[in-house]
Amino acid sequence: MAEIKYEITEKIAILSKSGSWTKELNKVSWNDRPAKYDLRDWNHDAGKIGKGTTLTEDEIQHLKETLNAIKL
Repeated sequence: MAEIKYEITEKIAILSKSGSWTKELNKVSWNDRPAKYDLRDWNHDAGKIGKGTTLTEDEIQHLKETLNAIKL
């Protein structure tokens, strides 16, 4: 399996922490591609990356508008 290359270009927020794992929103460049918004679990100490999702500028804008419309 090919190695996945990534670079966190901007740390935005740590949303939660559980043991050595954190759920983070960052901007990440995967395999030298332009950075996208990225929401996933990270264990930086162990060099492990959990499952997550990437979002384009348009998708993160739509998500922001959707979250703003939710009454919590």
